[in-house]
Amino acid sequence: MKLHFLRYFVVLAEELHFGRAASKLSITQPPLSSAIKSLEDELEVKLLIRDSKHVELTQAGEAFLEEARQVLEQVARASNVAKIVARGMRGRLEIGMTGSQIYREVPGIVRQFNAQMPDVDVVLREMSSADQVNELLRGQIHAGFVNASTVPPQLASLPMGEDEFLICLPQDHPQAQCDSVELKQLSQERFVMFSRDVAPANYDNVIAIFSRAGIHPKIAHAARQWLTIVAMVANGLGVSVVPRSLARSRVHGVRFIRIQGEQVLAPAMLIWNPAYYPPTLRSFIACAESILQRQ
Repeated sequence: MKLHFLRYFVVLAEELHFGRAASKLSITQPPLSSAIKSLEDELEVKLLIRDSKHVELTQAGEAFLEEARQVLEQVARASNVAKIVARGMRGRLEIGMTGSQIYREVPGIVRQFNAQMPDVDVVLREMSSADQVNELLRGQIHAGFVNASTVPPQLASLPMGEDEFLICLPQDHPQAQCDSVELKQLSQERFVMFSRDVAPANYDNVIAIFSRAGIHPKIAHAARQWLTIVAMVANGLGVSVVPRSLARSRVHGVRFIRIQGEQVLAPAMLIWNPAYYPPTLRSFIACAESILQRQ
């Protein structure tokens, strides 16, 4: 059954006049009459009673009119859905993030994207930076927020706003009330560090800070999440160097102190695999870029 025959029938049923219906459809009367006859022949049902002056729906025609309208509306909806998906306005995105990213730009990006694209479901998955890279390379997630400054060449990236490393001390530490602390003053402290196997970039970034300060930290504990490190410091298990954004976690019992001397940045990026780049992801990246450019 041809869809345009259904449309012809619906317009004629609403107008009940071949001339007006043909004019509304921007066709002449002969093809309209032919289409209605073909429709009736296919259905083997009389839909209209007509003569030179009068057009009237049969009982079968009235029933068919309601069904035809629903079919045309469903086709229109299907067309709109296809166009929406093609423009990246409907679907599902699985986005990785490290735990500490919840205190950076990630919530704001997701909120704005949800407002702009309410028909796209964004699912955040907490993962280490290394796991995100591996899953992106295999096409198992769409994008990720990682604590890193470089990624494999197969991946694309967008740098996030500046964050810096601070010293995290228990609130009763002798230097906890200082505005800034020189790392050498902490050379005899026990440090809580990030596990290198979980996030090599995080570990190497912190070790580089110690190297520039000319000290070799005594590593007492290794953790897999920045928030775990802060909690361990709060419980008196050592001191640490963490990104400034962790101060927003409001963990009780710690103080975040600036490192005396030059600012040391804590890099982070939004990364994705261009080989797996659906329209929904393109829209998400554009939203993130607009927010990050305003930082």
